[in-house]
Amino acid sequence: MKKLLLTGIIVCLTLLVLLSPLAGCAPKPKAEPTKVLKVGMMTPTTGAAAEKGRVMGHANLDAIQYINSELGGVAGHPIEVLWLDSAYDAAKVVTIVKRFMDEGCLLFTTASSKEMSAAMEIANEAGFPGIACFSSPVLYRPPKHIYGQTPDYGDDALAFANFYLKNIWKGKSGKPKFALHLLNNPTGYGARDAFKAKADELGIEIVSIDEHTATTTSEIESLTRIKAKNPDVLFISSTPAPTAVIIKNAYELGMYPGVTIGCAHASFTKALIDIAGAKIVEGVYGTFPTVLWGENVPGMAKMTEYCKKLHPEDYGNMDYITSWAQSLIVAEILKLAVKNAGYDALAKGNPTSWKIVETQGFHKLKKYDVEGLQGPVTYTPGDNRLTKYNRIYQIVNGQIANPSEWVEAPLVEYEKYPWFGK
Repeated sequence: MKKLLLTGIIVCLTLLVLLSPLAGCAPKPKAEPTKVLKVGMMTPTTGAAAEKGRVMGHANLDAIQYINSELGGVAGHPIEVLWLDSAYDAAKVVTIVKRFMDEGCLLFTTASSKEMSAAMEIANEAGFPGIACFSSPVLYRPPKHIYGQTPDYGDDALAFANFYLKNIWKGKSGKPKFALHLLNNPTGYGARDAFKAKADELGIEIVSIDEHTATTTSEIESLTRIKAKNPDVLFISSTPAPTAVIIKNAYELGMYPGVTIGCAHASFTKALIDIAGAKIVEGVYGTFPTVLWGENVPGMAKMTEYCKKLHPEDYGNMDYITSWAQSLIVAEILKLAVKNAGYDALAKGNPTSWKIVETQGFHKLKKYDVEGLQGPVTYTPGDNRLTKYNRIYQIVNGQIANPSEWVEAPLVEYEKYPWFGK
């Protein structure tokens, strides 16, 4: 009996040894694929606007990392980013947008108005929704499928003009004389169009309009002509590097200090001070649509943590704040779309999905506070600016400082002017 039992145990053990490798080879059930939400993002990380685009690309991707790793993505779905460098090149932008659509992105973002001006025709035709971090009225007047994250360059121009009239001109007799120096793309043209539409109503005189390129190295000739017109204000709508050239040349010509210099928000960031030098730009005014670094708002601590950990060289640059906020807005739009339509309706990333993202995401935005980093975000029918609030700042002791109260920019229906877009 014992011998029989022992034999049985040995047989069982032998079978177990022989069969165990086979068990290890048995097919495992396939893991369910991760249900991601795909987004296209482009920034001019190289090229003529690299001093802005590099920082903005870092911020976009840092914020997405935060959203995915600490917030669990959007309703449990990670955001997958297809990020590409536009090099501030219109031809590359068109290729990039086509790729975003072909690869199933649900929406796309740009850093600059120049990028979006190249992207908007193909995106609007396809119904592919996009967000421009910095924008110009021509991008969404009349409203179609492109949205502005922040007040546009026309809003900047009018906000600064009103600030100047109230706080600097202070009721002097006659009309203040404004000279405009504008980048030769939508960054400059947005300000030009705003002054063209509203200068008479504001009670200001435009004495000159000059354009420059993103690669300009000297504007002595144009500023010599401007100086002869004896303007009260030199308003610049451009990016940091050419703005630095213009202000340095104005300093060399003895125009500044003297004339009041105001800048639209594309140039008014730490890069301007670094390139031009703190002494040269001391006292210059500018608009910007976010808070300052270090302000006591809910999103500041986490953004600062990620910036210092991943890209410490960007700390203090307000362009980082704009693009971090842009990624938060993207997440909020996707959150609303998933909540209102469900993930499966978005899964294919096709024109049907794009329409759902727009109608159930973008159009459902209502007083989203963006963790206090910029003005609240609301979609208003007929107005594709998602944020209408701006601030006026001044460079003091080498720092951007002296924030004004938030200024709400009124809607200007530029398409009603026969000259708009021509």
